[in-house]
Amino acid sequence: MYCSIPVEVFYDNTKVGFYIADIIVNNSVIIEAKAGEAICEEHEAQLTNYLRATDIEVGLLLNFGKKAEFKRKVFSVEYKNLKKPSS
Repeated sequence: MYCSIPVEVFYDNTKVGFYIADIIVNNSVIIEAKAGEAICEEHEAQLTNYLRATDIEVGLLLNFGKKAEFKRKVFSVEYKNLKKPSS
């Protein structure tokens, strides 16, 4: 298990920066921890973007606010490799 590990982010095979994952377990699960009122769309979008930017397919969003809650996200590698249709 690794805490606060920088993860490189690429766009069209170009490194555009990095983000700091809260926890990565065995290079197979990203855990994003929050302490808000509730899980919101922005938190889910953040985790989905982290999954898109890495080879990791599974993410857990944990919220330790007033009421503990969690969401599990799966973003398969097969979808990561799809090209967007040209407009």
